[in-house]
Amino acid sequence: MDIKELREQDLPALNESLMGLLKEHFELRMQHKSAQLTDTSKLGKTAKSIAQIKTIMNEKKV
Repeated sequence: MDIKELREQDLPALNESLMGLLKEHFELRMQHKSAQLTDTSKLGKTAKSIAQIKTIMNEKKV
């Protein structure tokens, strides 16, 4: 998702997106540890998206 689109969302929508990404990141880590993950770049991409959402959530709280 684009950063501009994330900034337009409200806190509950961001929280929902964050929970989905955290679940996806956990599943990717489990696949990586069991050698089932073929595209390891997904780990970095989900971590980056999680960080972006958390940053925007902190900006909106202030």
